Amino acid sequence: MQPFIVSARKYRPKSFDDVVGQKHVAETLMHEITQNKLAQAFLFTGPRGVGKTTCARILAKVINSQNGENPDSDFAFNVFELDAASNNAVDDIRNLIDQVRIPPQVGKYKVYIIDEVHMLSTAAFNAFLKTLEEPPSYAIFILATTERHKILPTILSRCQVFNFNRIQIKDMVEHLAQIASKESVEIEEAVLHLIAQKADGGLRDALSMFDQLISFSGGAVTYEKAVEMLSILDMDTFFKLTDYAINADVTQTLLVINQILNQGFDGSLILGGFADHIRNLMVSKSPETNKLLDVADIFKVKYLEQSNKLKMGFLLNALNLLNDADERYKSSRNPRLHIELTLIKLCHINQFISEIPTLEEVKKKLGNLTSKATSNKTVTEKGSVIADKIIPPSIKEDVKSKVSSTRLGVLDRDAFLKQRNLDSNPKEKAPEKREEP
Repeated sequence: MQPFIVSARKYRPKSFDDVVGQKHVAETLMHEITQNKLAQAFLFTGPRGVGKTTCARILAKVINSQNGENPDSDFAFNVFELDAASNNAVDDIRNLIDQVRIPPQVGKYKVYIIDEVHMLSTAAFNAFLKTLEEPPSYAIFILATTERHKILPTILSRCQVFNFNRIQIKDMVEHLAQIASKESVEIEEAVLHLIAQKADGGLRDALSMFDQLISFSGGAVTYEKAVEMLSILDMDTFFKLTDYAINADVTQTLLVINQILNQGFDGSLILGGFADHIRNLMVSKSPETNKLLDVADIFKVKYLEQSNKLKMGFLLNALNLLNDADERYKSSRNPRLHIELTLIKLCHINQFISEIPTLEEVKKKLGNLTSKATSNKTVTEKGSVIADKIIPPSIKEDVKSKVSSTRLGVLDRDAFLKQRNLDSNPKEKAPEKREEP
């Protein structure tokens, strides 16, 4: 019985033609080899599991066999690999420099692959600078890292930098389908898309999930089994939530959320997955953007059908609401209430949009207010003229007399002033008459 070999190792590319999703890197390296314009140092940077170390090993084999030799000969493996994560001290780099001084016994080049080079200490980087700048003619350095920003600028300036992209879902699905065919495994296309989306651009992660699904299902992998094993919120759940939001069915929405949370899913997965679902619906609205929809054909039909029920205003407001809720989720004191409140708001988006007046209605209301204000101003300006002409003088005098009167009687202003002057100057008072006895 042969030992089991994981798919990531069993189907590792052995030539640049087999590399998945990194065509620009493979073509550039092949042109440099054929034109004999190899650089002294390369830096391969990109996410995990996209082929950095694989391309480095292929390059090491090809450059030693370019004179027609068998690439499987011993000299083709004249490669030294150093894991900088565990060998990041100055002494480790000094030992490497001592090895560089010795020319190869067989083959033309000695290739040094330093993986996770960003883990080297600053002192180790500085000790490596001189050798990296002026290496021997037979030495080629290939540095690989997932975090380019941690590399010293002096190291970057001495290397030819190759950026490895995330592998597209389409390329990953095709590669997984080929492996399934070689392994005689029955697997649905929707499952391959599910694995590719879950892997997030890393082919090694996708192959690990692929092996796990085969072991779980016993050779025939269905979409339901894949969702159960990978603990993924399937798309049907989001289709249901969207239908409930269209019909403003808050009760069913809360029941679905309760079921999802009881299954152990994190709230951020619900908000993020729902936002991706709304984004796919928005993409499905236009024939020009349908190519951006990376899902299986069976789900493309569902997206097209549901997008026809929705207006762009609903999709924009829903996407904005879900994005804001996802950003504030981690700081929320009651995550469950935060999710429920967000989805309740989604159920009332259509009602909110219907109550917003259109531009024509706003213009009409503004026009009515302007004409009304103009008519009121005309009446006010003419009112004083009309009052002067209509009110007779006798009525005006009568109004004045009533204004000057109070509930204590009519006020005599002249008598009041005269009495006040007498009170202030008692000398001016008239002498009192004395009665004779």
